Amino acid sequence: MKVAALVIGAGPAGLMAAEVLGQAGHAVLLAEAKPSPARKFLMAGKSGLNLTKSEDFDRFLAAFGPHADHLRPMLEACGPDEVRRWAEALGQPLFTGPTGRVFPQTMKASPLLRAWLTRLDGYGVTRRTRWRWQGWADGAAVFATPEGVQRVTAGVTVLALGGASWARLGSDGAWAEALRAAGVPLAPFRPANMGVRVEWSAHMAARFGMPVKGVAWQAGPARSRGEAVISDRGLEGGGIYAISAAVRDGAPLSVDLAPDTDAETLARRLAKPRGKMTAANFRRKQARLDPVKQALLMEFGQPLPEDPGQLARRIKDLPIRHAGPRPMDEAISTAGGIGFEALTPGLELIARPGTFVAGEMLDWEAPTGGYLLTACLATGAWAGRQAAACLGAGPV
Repeated sequence: MKVAALVIGAGPAGLMAAEVLGQAGHAVLLAEAKPSPARKFLMAGKSGLNLTKSEDFDRFLAAFGPHADHLRPMLEACGPDEVRRWAEALGQPLFTGPTGRVFPQTMKASPLLRAWLTRLDGYGVTRRTRWRWQGWADGAAVFATPEGVQRVTAGVTVLALGGASWARLGSDGAWAEALRAAGVPLAPFRPANMGVRVEWSAHMAARFGMPVKGVAWQAGPARSRGEAVISDRGLEGGGIYAISAAVRDGAPLSVDLAPDTDAETLARRLAKPRGKMTAANFRRKQARLDPVKQALLMEFGQPLPEDPGQLARRIKDLPIRHAGPRPMDEAISTAGGIGFEALTPGLELIARPGTFVAGEMLDWEAPTGGYLLTACLATGAWAGRQAAACLGAGPV
């Protein structure tokens, strides 16, 4: 089979690449290993699809850390404002939450995906599911399909096969072997936006499923005011995910249980006479520690200092003993993969001209909160434009 453009992977990056190529008038074959497209996208949307983040562009870009310079041109071309306009053009009204996160009013991914696939159908994009890419042979992309082995020769190819987490939804990193065989250097996969494992004492079982609110998590220079949840597996949730890269890289994890009160003020409160109050009630009143915060203090802070100043410092900087990150397949995203040094500025593989890469296959990471999805869409659009230019249409 011969096609003008082949896109492998029907997640957000692949769908966006297919859209751009189809809009440019090219015949596109979109191949997906799973029975249906965008499974991870749909799963993420079950708790409210956070499309992007409404904030100053430089602040938005800074969330990508050391990868920001590489991603800048792509995010300038398809950043938060462009993502908003794109979703609204698909008939999805949006709203911005108090923290700047942008969601569809339906809080679901499925209506947007249906509209998106309808648009691709209108551009003539051909979709094939249960087509699992096996690599290349004699210049053709090889797929294992229900109808047997299929070989596709394409003028350009966009790879958008995802990272190495949530394997059951399609992101299993199995593509790495084929890329290595093609001479593409890869950075090892690492979990990103993941929880931490904690071996709780028995008394914490009563707290499983409870949120930890009104605290500040710290790991090295990274600090987060987000919430977390105590689970039987450890600590999970946005507050932990935001600093998880620093934890993964070896920074000690701690929590400030009273982030809105300085240590000196807290020490003065804790120095007041306790009277007949229990120690727990006294801490609740003077340090404003709810039962969940008190449970964390007892779990990680014993023996508690009797000196008010030392106790205040313990509350303000409570070390969290943990057993490292949760397994990579439980992570929301991954770092590692294809480094930008293996690519042209147009996301074309140096080792394989005519093949472009987008999404989480690239070695970048960012916190949750709209950054991940926006960058997947942006790199997909960028790869699609460059692939269209390679076919002679020029950037669209």
